[in-house]
Amino acid sequence: MADTVSGPDVRTILDARGYRPALEWIARRAEAFVIPLAALVAGMVLFSLFILAVGKSPVQLYETMWRGGFGSWFSIQNSLSRGAPLLLAALCVALPARLGLVVIGGEGAIVLGGVAAAAIGVALNGAPAFLVILLMGAGGAAAGGIWIGVVGALRHYRAVNETISSLLMAYIAIAVMNHLVEGPLRDPASLNKPSTQPLADIYRVGNIPGMEVHWGLVIGVLACVLSWLLIEKTRWGFAARIAGGNVRAAQVQGLAVGPLIVGFTALAGGFAGVAGMMEVAAVQGSANGSLAAGYGYTGILVAFLARHNPLAIIPVAILLGGIDASGGLIQRRMDLPDATVLVLQGMLFIVILFSETFYGRFKLFNPDLWRRNT
Repeated sequence: MADTVSGPDVRTILDARGYRPALEWIARRAEAFVIPLAALVAGMVLFSLFILAVGKSPVQLYETMWRGGFGSWFSIQNSLSRGAPLLLAALCVALPARLGLVVIGGEGAIVLGGVAAAAIGVALNGAPAFLVILLMGAGGAAAGGIWIGVVGALRHYRAVNETISSLLMAYIAIAVMNHLVEGPLRDPASLNKPSTQPLADIYRVGNIPGMEVHWGLVIGVLACVLSWLLIEKTRWGFAARIAGGNVRAAQVQGLAVGPLIVGFTALAGGFAGVAGMMEVAAVQGSANGSLAAGYGYTGILVAFLARHNPLAIIPVAILLGGIDASGGLIQRRMDLPDATVLVLQGMLFIVILFSETFYGRFKLFNPDLWRRNT
């Protein structure tokens, strides 16, 4: 009987032709895209079952959601406006996450940033517009940066859990905002809805030319790009990734872990503070209870869905902004409360958290587990 001669293995052919390194590069990066996408689809399926249970059509709802978020130029601009603060709020979660920290108190940094900006704008009334707007931005960033920086300091120097402390400090920040708006900073003319004195028109941030979207969108996109460069292309970002992987190993290597934690959390809070400043200077014109609109909490979902990648935050924030913008149309067309979109966001968040358990478990996405047939 003639010996059977087996042909070369498929992976051997790929190696010989130089395809294997490219496939490994694709496989390692595909996981970060495929699993969140699958989680998004699974969350929408779960939400569809909820909609069926209340006697409505999921197909009609998603069609209405698309129209409300992206079905027209007006809807797109509304979605971009809703997504602008989410860009900065998500960075408040994503940057500390690179150090292994789970900071969920961005809402507090947003409201304090807005109050600080409003106070500065009123106090400097009469000064040059460019200077006042610049100082409002710096004040908002400082307020948010200090607030979240304290969370990082408590975590490193006193071993206080950053998730709990940031959440509790968010409630404290909202209470401080209410006290200031309803007390020392209150405009006597604001009777039904307490607020600070309105900013003069010259201190308001306008819209991007040709669009009904304020400049906060541009600032948010630039912040995401700069954050990506910081993490991926600088020694501070490299040190942060090392510390996030293993704090003990980073300390053994001589990395200053404490300043890294405080610095990254302060920078994250500063971005959230700028989001609050833009809400005051570009949207509302004064600081009031509407600052606590939940952008900080939605930013958590954006950051997790983007896998804490600053560049991925951009499309995810716009998507979530579109979902949020569609709430009014859903209420009018389908006789559902506009809070229906919050149910969707909650389900997505649960599914995304559950999907974390699947990373590193699929051989397809892990070239280190590939084996040649013999």
